[in-house]
Amino acid sequence: LGDSLTAGYGLAEEDAYPAVTARLLAERGTPIHLVNAGVSGDTTAGGLSRLDWVLRQKPVVLVVELGANDGLRGQPLAGIEANLREIVRRGQAAGALVLLAGMKIPPNYGREYADGFAAIFPRVAKDLRADLIPFLLEGVAAEAQLNQADGIHPTAEGAQIVARTVAPYVQTLLRRARAGRAA
Repeated sequence: LGDSLTAGYGLAEEDAYPAVTARLLAERGTPIHLVNAGVSGDTTAGGLSRLDWVLRQKPVVLVVELGANDGLRGQPLAGIEANLREIVRRGQAAGALVLLAGMKIPPNYGREYADGFAAIFPRVAKDLRADLIPFLLEGVAAEAQLNQADGIHPTAEGAQIVARTVAPYVQTLLRRARAGRAA
């Protein structure tokens, strides 16, 4: 469940990080059925409004990659956090293991806002006992050669790095889900 980063803005569908993550997992002996619910331009409110459709797919793992557009638009931090909390809560209530992708924004709106924004993700994950990728774009953000001309969206090479960041978290959650079903 995400925005343009998940949708793979500017990339072929098979080059977006979710598809690459699925291929990596298959190569590692953990094939998955992937539903890419990324929508370019989406916000946490938009993701929340689409959540019921996503949960009808009965995900074992729900990767939540939302918030960047909220932050880039200077949305109130409390609203971003409330939406993310509700997405995580509802995902967990539906039986999914939730993986929250941490995001950061440039300090355009001031250091206080940028720091407050970045702090939302670990706080929500900790409070709701969800798993957290500290920063989805680790090793990709601000690396010109790994981003498209807009400086925001990863190239195919950048998406491969993002997938290598995401795959171990998803694999761990899938193992946990399997262990829980076996217990």
